Amino acid sequence: MRPFHLAFAVHDLDAARSFYGGLMGCAEGRSSDQWIDFDLYGHQIVAHLDPSARPGAITNPVDGHDVPVPHFGVVLTMTDWQALADRLRAAGMAFGIEPHIRFKGQAGEQATMFFRDPSGNALEFKAFADDAMLFAKD
Repeated sequence: MRPFHLAFAVHDLDAARSFYGGLMGCAEGRSSDQWIDFDLYGHQIVAHLDPSARPGAITNPVDGHDVPVPHFGVVLTMTDWQALADRLRAAGMAFGIEPHIRFKGQAGEQATMFFRDPSGNALEFKAFADDAMLFAKD
């Protein structure tokens, strides 16, 4: 699978660097005074400075939770997902949706968690006990 590329707005590059580079452990690539490349589990994400950036307030009901839209993240292995959840809990992350198992006992059962970066961008990280469930239908 090839890496994806995602560019998104942040209101503060120093805060983005601390969050993505520090807390999330993303290696920093190229940067300028207007943007920073990060390696998010092998994918290229680029935080672009927009001092007026504000998070969206739209949500969509999914399995009893209000899921923020838009959001982005990575499908991890269950081991990596648990390690990230543990690291975020230890750092005192305020989760929008706490780490839990969604669609329990159904096609697509997955571990998931939602949280926001300092600019309010919503992130979801998920994992499947069986990766074949990624696109499974009932």
